[in-house]
Amino acid sequence: MIRIAIAEDDPQCFAQLERYIGDYGRETGRAFQVTHYGDGEDLVERYKPGFDLILMDVEMPFMDGMTAAGYIREKDPEVVIVFVTNLAQYAIQGYSVNALDYILKPVSYFSFSQRLGRALQYVKKKEDACITVAVRGGAVKLEVNAIFYIERLGRQLMFHTRSGIHASTATLQQVEEALEGKGFARCNKGYLVNLEHVDGIRDGCAVVRGDKLLISRGRRTPFLEALADWVGGVAP
Repeated sequence: MIRIAIAEDDPQCFAQLERYIGDYGRETGRAFQVTHYGDGEDLVERYKPGFDLILMDVEMPFMDGMTAAGYIREKDPEVVIVFVTNLAQYAIQGYSVNALDYILKPVSYFSFSQRLGRALQYVKKKEDACITVAVRGGAVKLEVNAIFYIERLGRQLMFHTRSGIHASTATLQQVEEALEGKGFARCNKGYLVNLEHVDGIRDGCAVVRGDKLLISRGRRTPFLEALADWVGGVAP
């Protein structure tokens, strides 16, 4: 299921985009879930990470699309944004909020299907490089290579990442299964480590970004073997 948000104040334009998405879904066999926001301000106030793609009108009352996209980027650095606009000049401004593309109005189905197909290819690449984890009140999408390690702390998981620490309500087993084959290994029952970020082994611990994570006796052999295989596979 591809989750799309459409921020569009013109009901007719929204209906057209929704119809085009439905037509594209029938042609390609893909399933879409569309959520409508009538204004940039409405999108920002109600937005929760979890969408794969945002189709954003630029010229809207109360809050324009460029401003709204800036706020969205603070909440969700990963979601794909495509602007829908009357003026091609906005495409250049779109780079400041890491927009993927733009679609010119009036929107033809041929142009829309081409742009949507490109956006979905990009979504697929990002999905392969990311993991979505449950957090209190919703979900957050994290880049796999930006995760240093995952710590089980009571009933929560703490994701130690490049952007900070994120608390999740998922279980370590669920996360381990989701990250299978992506270079993660347990050094003990409470830590799942990204082998890419292991700086060394010292005093019976894996050193990960300055943190020393104890390697338990039962996990020592499989963890060191996994680390050796990883280093052997990525070394020049």
